[in-house]
Amino acid sequence: MTRGNARELAVHLIYSQGFTHQEPEQEIAIRLAKDYYPQLAPDNDVYAERPAGKMLRYVDTVVAGVANRSEELNAVIARYSLGWDVSRISRLARAVLQLAIFEMDNVPDVPTGVAISEAVRIAKKYDGDDTGAFVNGILGSYARSMEAGGGA
Repeated sequence: MTRGNARELAVHLIYSQGFTHQEPEQEIAIRLAKDYYPQLAPDNDVYAERPAGKMLRYVDTVVAGVANRSEELNAVIARYSLGWDVSRISRLARAVLQLAIFEMDNVPDVPTGVAISEAVRIAKKYDGDDTGAFVNGILGSYARSMEAGGGA
């Protein structure tokens, strides 16, 4: 599994947690179960290969990290989404933004530019070009504030 597919899978898990309200470990265990996971492959090519090793650790880390810091991540989103209440942002866009901000702040082997471009790619794939532009704007503003020393 590529890092891009693992990232997309992580967005799916973060998104679904918004509905199931399960602990991240439980959500991951259910969705990645050996008897359940292959059933998802016909619906989305992301599920063609089950994550293992490094990619599984990445998924575990980011899904749990986003779940444990969701309020903080939402505060960052609110700060940079001028004129938008976080509750009005689609759940998918919010999941993408949460993951990208978490990566930018906590995953040292993911460059900021990669976190942003991957977030835009995923947002466009699932929510359209307008959402991709919205995600790009928020993450770009956040990245510039980090460079200037402003951070969250």
